[in-house]
Amino acid sequence: MKRSTTALLALGTVTAAVAGGVLFLGAGDGTGSPGRGGDGLPPATATVVRTDLVLARTVDGRIDFAQRRAVKAAVEGTVTVAAAEGRTVRRGEALYELNDKPVTLLYGPVPAFREMKKGHRGSDVLQLERNLRDLGYGAGLYVDTEYGEDTESAVKRWQKHLNRETTGRIGRGDVVFQPGEVKVVSADAALADQVGPDAPVLTIASTRPVVRAVLEQTDGALTARGTKVEVTLPSGKTVPGKVAGTVRPEGEDGAEGGGGQEGITVEVVLDGGSRAASGEDAEAAASVTFVSEAREGVLAVPVEAVVALRGENGGYGLQVVEGGTSEMIRVETGMTADGRIEVSGAGLRAGMKVGVAKP
Repeated sequence: MKRSTTALLALGTVTAAVAGGVLFLGAGDGTGSPGRGGDGLPPATATVVRTDLVLARTVDGRIDFAQRRAVKAAVEGTVTVAAAEGRTVRRGEALYELNDKPVTLLYGPVPAFREMKKGHRGSDVLQLERNLRDLGYGAGLYVDTEYGEDTESAVKRWQKHLNRETTGRIGRGDVVFQPGEVKVVSADAALADQVGPDAPVLTIASTRPVVRAVLEQTDGALTARGTKVEVTLPSGKTVPGKVAGTVRPEGEDGAEGGGGQEGITVEVVLDGGSRAASGEDAEAAASVTFVSEAREGVLAVPVEAVVALRGENGGYGLQVVEGGTSEMIRVETGMTADGRIEVSGAGLRAGMKVGVAKP
């Protein structure tokens, strides 16, 4: 993914800002010395404001769907109906057909790892019975972990509805279990392709839209689950979201976690889910702003207003201007963002005028 020029709103600490060329507008111990020059007033002023400061980094992203994974064939066969890219598949519907038989999606966390038939027990049997019940074949079915006669009868009714041979057994490869409905991202096997066991047939994903973005390795703190973001979608609409975690970049082998030499791939979920990304162009870039720190309702001034005080005590000050006079007051500094710096001190309040150097 192409990464945009980083828009770094955070400018760093006040120490760096002052060292970078802030003028010495006052001198002395900071307890009342007037500004220098002519009538003692600064060349320009700014207003102390109460505002929110935010440290953020903005990068390019793209709309995608969460939890991409491959569906592999369980048995050898010929693809007689290929998967339909972009389609949403729900419980009881076919993902594709192999040897003229549908491979059906059912819901559940346990993968289909064996043939299921009368006499079997296990969590996969319980999962199958729950699906049969939810599909409308639960009459006379006792939902438990045992594949009994009631299960066999329900399976036969289901198979008859699917126009399959009514064996009463679930053959290996007849069904695919997934946690819920899925979106077909790509058809990895085309019509008439011969596939063997463990060959990928299609790639699926959750129907939940996400935005994927790549951060620098040095931005690891921004990848924490729950980090708040603002996403500007291709249409220009801005929606809030949060980091769901990191993912392995497409085509990269290795452990899940989003590592890699060129950056960390982050998956962002949008507030509002599918509605938030409805109608958006998935081929166009989105803009993702990661918020690393925020200070709400603090007093702030332009960075250029902060004065490095001389003398043994050092520290920082502001030249407060009132009418035709000014005085230097000592302040404590905090976070800087977007050209402003957090300040606090005795007597400091919103609306005060403070001296700044001319641009």
